[in-house]
Amino acid sequence: MLELTILNNKERIDPAAATATLPKIKSDPMAGWYNLPLEAPDLSKILSAAKMIQAQSAYLVCIGVGGSYLGHRAIIEALEPNSPTKVLYAGNSLSPHALKAVFDEIGDADFSVNVISKSGTTTEPAIAFRLFKQKLIEKYGESEAPRRIYATTDASTGILHDEAVAASYATFTVPENIGGRYSVLTDVGLLPLAVAGVDIKELLNGAKQMAEHKTPAIRYGALRAALAAGNYDTEILATFEPRLQLFGEWWKQLFGESEGKDGRGIFPASVTYTTDLHSLGQYVQEGRRNIFETVLDFAEPEHPDLTIPSSPDNLDNLNYLAGESLAHINHQALVATIKAHSATIPVVQLKLPRISAGTLGALIYFFELSCAISAKLQGVNPFDQPGVEAYKKEMFKLLGRP
Repeated sequence: MLELTILNNKERIDPAAATATLPKIKSDPMAGWYNLPLEAPDLSKILSAAKMIQAQSAYLVCIGVGGSYLGHRAIIEALEPNSPTKVLYAGNSLSPHALKAVFDEIGDADFSVNVISKSGTTTEPAIAFRLFKQKLIEKYGESEAPRRIYATTDASTGILHDEAVAASYATFTVPENIGGRYSVLTDVGLLPLAVAGVDIKELLNGAKQMAEHKTPAIRYGALRAALAAGNYDTEILATFEPRLQLFGEWWKQLFGESEGKDGRGIFPASVTYTTDLHSLGQYVQEGRRNIFETVLDFAEPEHPDLTIPSSPDNLDNLNYLAGESLAHINHQALVATIKAHSATIPVVQLKLPRISAGTLGALIYFFELSCAISAKLQGVNPFDQPGVEAYKKEMFKLLGRP
């Protein structure tokens, strides 16, 4: 399902050392994601709730920040599935304009809310949830509003858990042993994905295949650690498909929060080519040589019937492309970019068949495992994020939080 090719790499990678980290990763208290795709989870509750939401609501508002929303939003944007219910997002920023835009889109339509928070105390989603609860009560009344709230939270403790129990919200679980950025294949991601019309069984099957064949992830994790030791401190994830832009955002959180601590880690950046070849391409080709690039290459062409027509006057000199599909031209741009960039920096090419639920499930597990390996080899804990609290402490002081 996934083929990994490394170009222009002069660093020595050690898959044996990477493999040796697997038992340490697997036994970590926060590595519940490691065997998750192999455990054949019961999806009946999620699928039943998804049908209920689709039947009662034109919109589902997913309230969460970071790992509570990035993964499933990225998959939905990549796959563009069909569903009677559109998934909207709130609580991932403190922008009043962004929140008002969600209210405006819903208008007078029926809607439900999926609030996703392990504790219920994270500022951005807590504020959004308070506002959307008020809207639900105004529209449906005190007794009906709770029936439209679906809480994905801790199984036994926390403010949101206690509120959900007291108000009889439908509840789903944020696993105790899986952190937010590793949680997209749990209830955190699966409920909104099912509502949006994504085949979550295919998604999990793709992850299962990758979990059964870990060699590419082991090699990638080992390579990243070797490159970090060789002073390559920035990685660029490149795609040639705009609808994968948000997948790059999920990838950035995964690697940024997992590795960026103790003065270590590789800075994760993402680009969408060919668009960004006209903005960042110059830097990638000839800027500081502290960067390496990972390119997602989906081999099966999309919309092959979209071809370049011939022109009698050929004023734009494009008749040499007449009859060629745009998909073929886009892929040739990918091949040319890899050739040009790998002449000066290390490039990793990840080949997959096509953009689908299965391949995205495989990619998610691939990156989760390789991230954990890479972080461990660099000597940091892949599963905590102590630095995130610094800005919160300063903000709470300014806001006068008791």
